[in-house]
Amino acid sequence: MTHLTQMSRLSIVVMAVAFTAGCNSDKDIAPSKEGAPAGELVVFAAASLNDAFGAIAKDFGTKYPGVDVKLNFAGSQSLRTQIENGAQPQVFASANAKHIKALHDKQLVDEPTIFVHNELVIVAPAHNPVGISALSDLPKARRLVVAGPTVPAGSYTETMLDNASSASSGYGADFADRVKERVVSQETHVRQALQKVLLGEADAAIVYATDAASVGNKVKTIPIPRQYNVIASYPMAAVSGTPGSHLGQLFIEFVLSDVGRARLTDFGFRPADAKAEGR
Repeated sequence: MTHLTQMSRLSIVVMAVAFTAGCNSDKDIAPSKEGAPAGELVVFAAASLNDAFGAIAKDFGTKYPGVDVKLNFAGSQSLRTQIENGAQPQVFASANAKHIKALHDKQLVDEPTIFVHNELVIVAPAHNPVGISALSDLPKARRLVVAGPTVPAGSYTETMLDNASSASSGYGADFADRVKERVVSQETHVRQALQKVLLGEADAAIVYATDAASVGNKVKTIPIPRQYNVIASYPMAAVSGTPGSHLGQLFIEFVLSDVGRARLTDFGFRPADAKAEGR
């Protein structure tokens, strides 16, 4: 009787183990904490990406809570210099191709991918003291602020002004020169140009559309005619040979995902596959 009782108990244990094993098939097991991505992820990004990448980093952190995302925003030229001098972020997102191409040519970053587009606008203080309402009014500014020539936004500004000085523009061949005479400051990144307008230290500035949108009705936004404006293309790449490079690839994939693209759209950027004709 005792022997039968022990056998019965053993059968019950075996059945219980088998039942538990059957319930814990691979598809029923949540990823273990040990298998989830973890570590520090450093992202260098153009200053104009500040708000959008801040939101994306929060979304990324929600999905991958073991990853500590550190964001460093500055002018793309400054970030490039930091990487050339040994800084090791896992990701670099630039506001133009020039600086990331220079790094790729030196084998410091992997192959870049263009992920969004932007464009220039004019901003003036909300009360618009000199009455700027169109690109043609820009020479009326007593104090105009732009990004410096090595900054992507500054380079785009130079091209836009050259376009507007063409013979067919109607602004006159000297238009770019007349505008440049009004420049009182060339900033190291575009958000500084915006800040000068917000502080009342400039009558106007040339910034990205997304920068203007970030402050809403605190500034007056004046569009630039499409035939003279420049499409700003933003490339992104993983930094080569950086510890934790798998986290960089994960972040890039997240930015390119539907969630990341939706966030970028929320902040006024256009996905890279959007056609220029539809802007």
